[in-house]
Amino acid sequence: MRPISRRRFLRGIGGAALALPWLESAGATRAPAAVAKRMAHFYVPIGVVRRGFFPGEADHVIPKGNLGNIRRSLGKQDPLYSVRPLDRLTPTMEPLAGLKDKINLITGMDRTFQQGTDVHAQCASCYLSSAEPYTIKGTAWPLDRTLDHLVADQVGTTTPFPTLEFSCNSHKDNKESIYFDNISWYGTGHLAPSIRDPRKMYRRLFSTREIRRFRDVTDLVLEDAASLKRELGYADGQKFDEYFDSVRTIELQMERLEKMKAELSKVTFDEPPETYLPRGEYIRLMGDLMVVALQTGLTNVATFMVGPERWDTPYLFEELFDKPRSHHQMSHNQTKMIGDLLKVDRFHMEQFAYLAEKMDSVVEADGTTMLDNTLFTYGSGLGDGSTHQYNDLPIIVAGGGRGVKAGQHINMPEGTPLANLWLTQARMMGLGMERFADSSGEISALRAS
Repeated sequence: MRPISRRRFLRGIGGAALALPWLESAGATRAPAAVAKRMAHFYVPIGVVRRGFFPGEADHVIPKGNLGNIRRSLGKQDPLYSVRPLDRLTPTMEPLAGLKDKINLITGMDRTFQQGTDVHAQCASCYLSSAEPYTIKGTAWPLDRTLDHLVADQVGTTTPFPTLEFSCNSHKDNKESIYFDNISWYGTGHLAPSIRDPRKMYRRLFSTREIRRFRDVTDLVLEDAASLKRELGYADGQKFDEYFDSVRTIELQMERLEKMKAELSKVTFDEPPETYLPRGEYIRLMGDLMVVALQTGLTNVATFMVGPERWDTPYLFEELFDKPRSHHQMSHNQTKMIGDLLKVDRFHMEQFAYLAEKMDSVVEADGTTMLDNTLFTYGSGLGDGSTHQYNDLPIIVAGGGRGVKAGQHINMPEGTPLANLWLTQARMMGLGMERFADSSGEISALRAS
C-alpha cells in the first residue's frame, strides 16, 4: 500500500483527523515526532459539598463557620501522610470510574487567606499563584505570575499560543470584578483575559483574517521604528533594540501560527452557532475547542474555568433543574439545598470526565494517549463553599504519563501548601525551579518510581 503523508491525510478527511487516533499508514513516511508535554487546569468555583466528594465524610454535617481544621474536628482526619489505592469513588467522583487507574485524588492541600479582600475573589484569582500572603507589594491579593505562564515559558516557546484561557461564564452582566472570573495572570495586576464566547475562541484558533491584519500593523511599526532608531543615541538605541526583539518575538509567534493555520484551514471543525446553548453543551463545546487546541499543537498549556466565583446571576442548568439557580446562593443554604448542590458538583465532574475521556481516546504517534501526555487537574480554591474554608481543597490530577503513578488517594499532612502540587507539576513539565510560591517540597507520591 502506498504510504500516506500526514499532510495529505489531514487534507483528505478534514476535521475528522482531529478525533481519530494515530494511524500507522499516516505516519509511515517519517519517524514519529516527539510527543509534546501538556498541562491543563479545570477550575470549579465555590468549592464542593464535602460529604459527596471526600472519602469518609458521607455522614458528616458540615459545621457552621470557617474552621481551619474541619476534618480533624470531625474526628476523622489522620494528620499523617498516607497513600492508599483509589479503590472506591465517592458519589461526586463516580463519573471518573472509567479512568480510575489514570487519576489521583489528593487531599490535605491548603492555601492561606490574606485578609483584606473578598474570599471568593482571592480563592479564584490566586489559585494558580499561591503566593505567600503579604509578600506581594502594592496589591491586596497574594497574586503573582501563575503556574500556567511559568510553565509556558518552558514548553510554549514553539507553539502559536504559549497559553490559552477558556471561560464558561455566559453571563452578559459584569456583576463582579475580574478577580472573580479569572485564574490566569501574567503577573501581579496583569490579567491573561479568558475567552467566554465559543465563536470568538473558534476564530482565534482557526481564522486567518487576524493574522493578515496583525502582519500589516507589524510591518508598519517595524518600518517606522527602524527609521526612528537612526536618529537616536546609544542608550535609546539599546532600548529600541529591546523593543525590536519583543516585536520580532511576537512576529515569529504569528509566523508559526500562520503556517499552522494554513493547514488548519482545511479542517472542517464547524464554527459554533451564535445561539443560546444549554449549560452542558456550552461547557463541552468550549472543552472540545480546548482539546483540539492542545491536540493540534496550537498550545501546550490551557486553563479552563467552568464558572465564575460568587456570581449570583442564576444559570439554567437544563440537565438538572427546571428553572435558573444560583450556585453561590445555593452554597450558602447547604442544609436545605444539599441535594441540588450535589447534583451541581456531579454535573461539573461529568464535564471534567468528558474531557479526560476525550483526551484518553486520542492515540498519539508513540502509542500513548493524549491524556497520558497531559497533566489535567480538577480543582477549586475553596474546600467547602458554605464555610469558605481554604484548607483541604478538592484536587484531582488526571493523566501525566509514564512519569506519574496513578490510581491513588494521596492524603497530605494538614497544612501542606497547594504550591507543593504546583512545584511538582512544574518540575514534571521540565522546569528546574527549586521552589514555587510558598511550597515546602514536592508531592513525591505522584512520581512513578
